[in-house]
Amino acid sequence: MGRLQNSIELFKASWAMLRQDKELFVLPVLSGIASLATIGLFAVPILATLDGGSTLAGEASGGAGPVTYVLTALLYVTLAFITVFFNSALVHGANERMSGGDPTVASALSGAASRLNRILSWAIVSATVSFVIRQIQERAGFLGAVLGFLGGLAWAAVTFLVLPILVIENVGVVDALKRSAGLLRTAWGEGLAGHLGLGLIGFLASLPFIAIGAVGILTGDVALVVITFVIAALGLVAVAVVMSALSVVYQTALYRYAIGQPVAAYRTELMQSAFRPKRR
Repeated sequence: MGRLQNSIELFKASWAMLRQDKELFVLPVLSGIASLATIGLFAVPILATLDGGSTLAGEASGGAGPVTYVLTALLYVTLAFITVFFNSALVHGANERMSGGDPTVASALSGAASRLNRILSWAIVSATVSFVIRQIQERAGFLGAVLGFLGGLAWAAVTFLVLPILVIENVGVVDALKRSAGLLRTAWGEGLAGHLGLGLIGFLASLPFIAIGAVGILTGDVALVVITFVIAALGLVAVAVVMSALSVVYQTALYRYAIGQPVAAYRTELMQSAFRPKRR
């Protein structure tokens, strides 16, 4: 089965499973709202430190000072925590459904809340690594951009199954990283290919809305620009919400299959294509 066909099958299987609990789509929406609110909350003080604000030493500063970096670090961690928390809730809900249960938004949030210490630890680690990679990309020129890209790709691969491991097994970050890396070696990277395939489907689904926005701009009519912009924005948000939810569901299914647990809605052949024994 080709990778594109695999991606389409994964999309269908993930959608078939998630549509049994459509209310869980609320979780990525809540994550987006909370993230936007957090950015707005931090934006004013961060901008104030860049515009003649004060440093920790009380001196005027027209650029980034210690306060700016502290606030930025807090923003990174807070955004990471929000994302990890709501994704953890979705993992809990998906795992409950695959285990034969009937999840709700409340049960999913409660499951994530029971892992707050794990979630916070993982948020700090992932935010720190993300920040370091971004600094390398921005400060080391072309070489930094290449190294940052490769480092980000490697980090995404190693941590691909960390979240379902944290939520379902309730282990620490170090143990989750080790488990995720071990499962990756078993998967031969095909699981990641499926994840990237879902991303490609999301991109293709976004193109019509991007085109609608572009057509509106080209007309030059203010009213039409506003209408098309609203349609495009709502469409892109809807695609992002759906694909985010499906991606987390797929990760959960892949993890369950790896440990020998049933994965409702996913054909055995489809999951076998993601996990293949290594040839000696």
